[in-house]
Amino acid sequence: MADLAAPLRVSPFIRFSRWSLLLAGIAYGAIRHGSLSRKEAAIREVETKQKAIRDAKLAEEKKRLAKLELDDLAKMAGVPPEP
Repeated sequence: MADLAAPLRVSPFIRFSRWSLLLAGIAYGAIRHGSLSRKEAAIREVETKQKAIRDAKLAEEKKRLAKLELDDLAKMAGVPPEP
């Protein structure tokens, strides 16, 4: 095995800068995450309201199509359709 050289001594200024930037990045990430979470919660709330409306329209359309299908089947079978 090769002998490794002793590690170089890092300047205290460089060490301080690295730690400062690391902590600044963590703080920025936490603030950014909070901001995006609030925006996403507002979007989810609007989508929830729209989903209820969309589901009601889809249920009505499904009911209408089922009635049309039953009327067509009744017509094919020679049975008068229900009013």
